[in-house]
Amino acid sequence: MSAAAPVRSFAQAAATEETVVPLRVVQIDGLVVLKIVKHCKECMPSLVTGQLLGLDIGSILEVTNCFPFPSRGGEEDDEVEADGANYQLEMMRCLREVNVDNNTVGWYQSTYMGSYQTVELIETFLNYQENIRRCVCIIYDPLRSQQGIVALKALRLSDSFMELYRTENFKGEKLREKNMAWTDIFEEIPVKIANSALVSSVMTELETDAPATQCDFDRLVLSTSPFMEKNLEFLIECMDDLGMEQQKFQYYYRNLSRQQGQQQAWLQKRRAENMARRAAGEEPLPEEDSNNPLFKPIPEPSRLDSYLITNQVNNYCNQINGYAPHGFSHMYAGFTLGVY
Repeated sequence: MSAAAPVRSFAQAAATEETVVPLRVVQIDGLVVLKIVKHCKECMPSLVTGQLLGLDIGSILEVTNCFPFPSRGGEEDDEVEADGANYQLEMMRCLREVNVDNNTVGWYQSTYMGSYQTVELIETFLNYQENIRRCVCIIYDPLRSQQGIVALKALRLSDSFMELYRTENFKGEKLREKNMAWTDIFEEIPVKIANSALVSSVMTELETDAPATQCDFDRLVLSTSPFMEKNLEFLIECMDDLGMEQQKFQYYYRNLSRQQGQQQAWLQKRRAENMARRAAGEEPLPEEDSNNPLFKPIPEPSRLDSYLITNQVNNYCNQINGYAPHGFSHMYAGFTLGVY
């Protein structure tokens, strides 16, 4: 006979069920992608945001619906925040009444040439993840999408970075202790666009017999100057910002080295005085004086800004490396055909 299964208490069963499954893929409905693209393109060049709704099932985060946030200019920040919160609650109530998925799984936002790695994005992540553990942010770049690709990516903050960010300690010693590099801030989750069987059948019926689509023609555009110029312009600006951050650290280490030299000189002088006092039979003075301004620690600048700027530089370099080969191919094809 087989042995009886061990009896587990309710607390043990609950602890077993709370095992966190890592997020592997973000599955977005095709209709949601169209809504995001439409909202972002219609509001260009303004940057827009919206709410993502769906289900969190195991290692898959399903995004089944979305709605845009209202954008109102010229109002106070407090008023805009209050109106936005009321608008979200009203939309969630309406969706619940019509039996549509109304579970918040994150938000989407548009970006300009991949410029999204900012402190504001990190703070928004922290606000969301206080209540939603596995929320994501869908980043859509309308300008990159004009190059014949769907510039859509899903991001989330790494758990190690969130833990470090809550301590507000981004000094070099703490970062080395946590083994935190600039690549460990964001995690990019693979995106999968899925359609229902009914939508797929309708799209098959609507599909034309043309051998080429609009995306194929977009890839043949020979004008590469605007996209490359903007990327290089932003890259140069980021390099300037990174240089300024490095100057801050150089200034800090110069002051630290100067302070350590002054401390050593002061200690040598105090020890010489104590030797003279001991020879005279007097009580020696303490070598450490907390009231002495020489021993006041110099605050070390935060490395968060330099980490974010380095991430942004890497993003621009990847965009240039990904687009430059196609641009050169188009140019050589144009030379061959006599276009240039």
